[in-house]
Amino acid sequence: MGPCFRRDDVNWVLRHLKNGQMRRDFKILMASAAVAAVALASPGRAFAAAGEPAADPQTDPAPCIAAVAADDADNIIAVCGALIDNEKALRADRIKALIARAGAFARKDQIDRAISDDDTVLRLDPTLADVFNARGELWRQKGDRPKALADFGAALKLDPNHPTARGNYKSLAQELERLGALMAVYGKPSFNCATARRAVEKAICASPELANLDREINAANAKAVHDAARAGPRAGRALQREQDDFLARRNSAFGRPDYDLQKAMRERLDRLLAIQSH
Repeated sequence: MGPCFRRDDVNWVLRHLKNGQMRRDFKILMASAAVAAVALASPGRAFAAAGEPAADPQTDPAPCIAAVAADDADNIIAVCGALIDNEKALRADRIKALIARAGAFARKDQIDRAISDDDTVLRLDPTLADVFNARGELWRQKGDRPKALADFGAALKLDPNHPTARGNYKSLAQELERLGALMAVYGKPSFNCATARRAVEKAICASPELANLDREINAANAKAVHDAARAGPRAGRALQREQDDFLARRNSAFGRPDYDLQKAMRERLDRLLAIQSH
């Protein structure tokens, strides 16, 4: 279908419109009609005259970038979430938005949601050492040390010189080693329960908490005596006599209604720790 006005008709109308504003209004009207005609002829190119089609605002990373720059966790979660959920968004933009939102969730102590975003990032790009390290720190915060160690190890495999991952891996490995050593002696006192004869010793062997206290008292006393002996043998012997007196009172007083074994042991441990701190 052709236009309603031929070129000669349009020129004739313009010559007879003496008012300048009326001529301008008519030109605008004709331009609008031309755009509409193009749109009807080719719907897919409706905006060709004005340039490229307008971009989907939800695929624009600029609002997410601005929210990150403002360091507003709530706004990052809201604005970057729209970009993440849009399947038309560029993969690289989605990854950056996911990393930003994971950080925002972590700052708000929403650890599971932060881990979930890091999971998605690593599915999209499993070569990001920083994200493995960040997820490892989240697992460690949750108390899942094996998963944390695995993620720190994955980060180091990708980047052997990653300083943060290296420090995290080393400290967590040492922590696990200490925990292993503690678990090996957990619930075991400083003496052999198989040869225990006194009622108080059998009571200590029957209670993991009392057994741990006894072992800690013995270790703290040994250190205190050793440190004191460096200042002179008499000081070391004096501290050992104090420990022997405690054990004698414990053995004789146990079983009396007014004697609290756990309280007495805690007081003794506090005393030894106080000596070490001076």
